[in-house]
Parts: sequence; C-alpha cells; structure tokens
Amino acid sequence: MPLPFRLEVSDGTARSGVLSTARGDIETPAFMPVATRGVVKGILPGALKRLGASMILMNLYHLLERPGLETAERLGGIHAMFGWDGPILTDSGGYQVWSLSESVSISDEAVKFRSPYDGSERTLTPESAVESQSRLGADVAMALDDCPDPKAGADRIREAADRTIRWAKHCLEAARRPDCALFGIVQGGTDLALRREQASALSAMAFDGFGIGGLSLGEEKSSTWAALEALDATLPREKPRYLMGVGEPTDLLEGVERGVDLFDCVLPARVGRNGGFFTPDGRRQIRNAAFRDDASPLFGGCDCPACAPESGSADLGLPARKTPWSRAALHHFFRVGEMLGPILLSMHNIRFLLRLAASAREAVRAARFAAFKAEFTARYRAGE
Repeated sequence: MPLPFRLEVSDGTARSGVLSTARGDIETPAFMPVATRGVVKGILPGALKRLGASMILMNLYHLLERPGLETAERLGGIHAMFGWDGPILTDSGGYQVWSLSESVSISDEAVKFRSPYDGSERTLTPESAVESQSRLGADVAMALDDCPDPKAGADRIREAADRTIRWAKHCLEAARRPDCALFGIVQGGTDLALRREQASALSAMAFDGFGIGGLSLGEEKSSTWAALEALDATLPREKPRYLMGVGEPTDLLEGVERGVDLFDCVLPARVGRNGGFFTPDGRRQIRNAAFRDDASPLFGGCDCPACAPESGSADLGLPARKTPWSRAALHHFFRVGEMLGPILLSMHNIRFLLRLAASAREAVRAARFAAFKAEFTARYRAGE
C-alpha cells in the first residue's frame, strides 16, 4: 500500500513520526542524501547505510537521459541497478527542466525541452512523469510541477502554480504500482495567500504526501520561513511534508521547527567535494593553509569514517584505522588532487546532516526542540 505515515510526537509545530514502505521505515524528521544519477558521487551504497541514511533521492530527469528507462527496467530497476535496497524517492524533474534546459516550452499538456546531453527534443507529461518513476521502481514518486524562475513576476508565479494544480490531477490518474506512493508539490513563490490556496487545493486530492517546491532558490530566508508557516495550518497533519532542496544545517532546523518531515539536498556532498566540511562551529575549508600541519580530526565529536577510529569496513570501502584521518592528511589529499579527500569529506558532511536530523528527532520527542535549535544555531553561526 502507498506510504502510510504515523505522526507520533509534536513539540510546538515541530513533529516526529514514521514513514513506512515495503523497503523499510523512515523515522522523521529525516534527511535524504541525493544520488542524482543513481549514486552519491564517490560513496558506495553500503557506506550510505552505515552513515545512517534510510532513504535516498534520485532524479527522473537525469535517469531518463542516462541510462534511460528501458535500460533501467531491463536491469531490474534502480534498486538493483545501483545497489541500494532501501526506499528511494524520485524527483519528477520540474526544477531540472527550468535550471538545465536551454530551450523550454510549457503548456497544460506537456513540457518540451532540449536535452542538455545531445540537444535532442524531449517531452514530459504529467502522466509520463509518474508512470516512468513507477517503472523505474521508485518507492515515492513526485508529481510533475511547473517550477518557475524565482525572479519571475507575479503573473508567471500564478501561472506556474495553477498549472501545477492542473498537472496534479493528471498525475493522480497516471498508471503506477500500488506500492509507489505519490506526493503532490505546492508551488506559489513567496506569495503567502497563493501558497495557502495551492496547498488547500492539493490537500483535497488523494496524495500520499506533499512536497514544498520553489523555495531556497535565492529568496530571502525570512520569506522561505514565512511560506512554511503559511502552509503548516493548511496541509493535513496526518500526511508527510517534504521541503525540497534544503540542506544547510541551520536551514534544516528552521524547517523542522515549521513542521517539515523530509529534506534533501546535494549540498553536503558538493561542499565536501570542494573541500568544505561542517562542524558544530560552522563550515570550514580544508584547503586553507591553517590545516597544513593540523593533527586533529575534522571534528572530534564526529563518528564518521574520517573522524572516528576503527569506523572503516568493507562496505565503506575503507580499512579500519586506529587513529582518525588528520586535517593535515586531508589538506594534503586536496592539494595533490587525490580522490580520497573528497570522498572522506563528503561522507563526513552527509553524516553530519544525518546526525543532525537524528538529534532533531530526539529533541522533538523529548519536548526540547526549541532549546536544541537555539543552542545549535547560536554555536554554528558564532563560528562562521
């Protein structure tokens, strides 16, 4: 059956619950690492499990391009092909159509665009987006949405929101497996009245959960949080809420405070590949000369493979060690272009976000989330 959600605890508007799928349960709030084309760059699927990931995200837009729907089906679906046996949420690609395609034509029937790979024309309809996600093997599929440029005017924001609602109805009628849940997506920019209107319309439909799209795209953070607050009273409490594309540590906690259950973002891995690493005292850059002779780990309280002794194993692709990798060693890896550096920092950052989500869950369940958020945020921002 499609994704049941059990809301277990509320602490103010922050909440904690459990999403159940045929491939396992997800305790919320939860962060989903992004395996855009099937993998998180440089990280084995077993390593993601060890890091604490219970659900990952893949992207329909990219998977349809390469390897292609027929190839993925022939190889047993995305779980078998990419070696991940846990739940997978697939994004329908509305954002990617806007951000990556050079030529886009959008109508109420379909979106047509040029492939960023070979320039050939592609067509995606609400029905084909849902059917393709189901055929790939997704556990949670996203309805196709019209994601406008955040700098677009009010008329374009309204047009996109209304089209997303029309598409949502077609998505619900599309063919999909009985065990493939379907989330609708709320658009509306930073117009609070429009957000409420769209959320109300989607709430009347038979979706299993709701994505919140079109945010964290350059708008003021205060506008992001206001939009979430506007939706909290409108979206049904008994269904999961997913804030799409948000993964900055303090932003994750802001979302939890406003009733969000699921998050995803490429940020932790992308930051890691570029030498950045998270600590409770803010983000750092390992290439900085200050770390050249630094024998300390990235963060002494971390239990990731880079920081914790004897945390390596075959499924991580790393040997067990008696001592952590030093900042000096990691600085060296980046300076000389060794791939071990980006891999270790990516794992560290993903573990940081997964551990932060777990700590937020514990705080909600202990009825002390406001204090936890204030303590973490004050320390993190003071160190930046």
